[in-house]
Amino acid sequence: MKYQNLHRWDVSPKEAIRIQADIAGRIALKPLRTKDIKHIAGVDVSVKGTMSKAAIVVLSYPGLEPVETVSFTMKTVFPYVPGLLSFREGPVILECVKRLKTEPDVFVFDGQGLAHPRKAGLASHLGIMIGKPSIGSAKSHLYGSYRIPGGKKGDFSAIKDEEGKMIGAVLRTRDNTKPVFVSPGHLMDIASAVKIIISCCPKYKIPEPIRAAHRAASLV
Repeated sequence: MKYQNLHRWDVSPKEAIRIQADIAGRIALKPLRTKDIKHIAGVDVSVKGTMSKAAIVVLSYPGLEPVETVSFTMKTVFPYVPGLLSFREGPVILECVKRLKTEPDVFVFDGQGLAHPRKAGLASHLGIMIGKPSIGSAKSHLYGSYRIPGGKKGDFSAIKDEEGKMIGAVLRTRDNTKPVFVSPGHLMDIASAVKIIISCCPKYKIPEPIRAAHRAASLV
């Protein structure tokens, strides 16, 4: 699968922030019909010592049956800096992307999308480079204000930026469990992202595409 390489990865944190400003200006948010999705991919990265391993697992949709798994391991090229996760994980993820034989209709990233201090989280950054609809589904909060949603599966509350604009959702994917933090990355709106993530959680809190990618990306 092809992607657009927009910049170098071996940059300073200051330059990375400038690149994120450019990325944020490219994001397009729009509804996506679930009936148009045939394949959905989960993306995750594990880092151990100086090495990073990424995995992309493609599942059928809505059946969530495995179709293809690709992984790649390489030296970590960027330090851990809060808010700059895409520069740490992007290069190894793209190595997986170019090895994919199946072209997914949607990518789900273990990270943030629009719910990011500069509106350019991992799902937005990589979604633009891949040119595919993307969603960020994170286990923890990074940016924005929110209220705790109701306790039932499907309950959600808005994540809002400093201007009060909705940039994502705190979503309950199972009854009475901790919620996940969902935000659109690219070619996706918030309502579509929430609907897709719920449909990917038939049994567990974490969406099936990300659960599968997490297992495949494990560094032992």
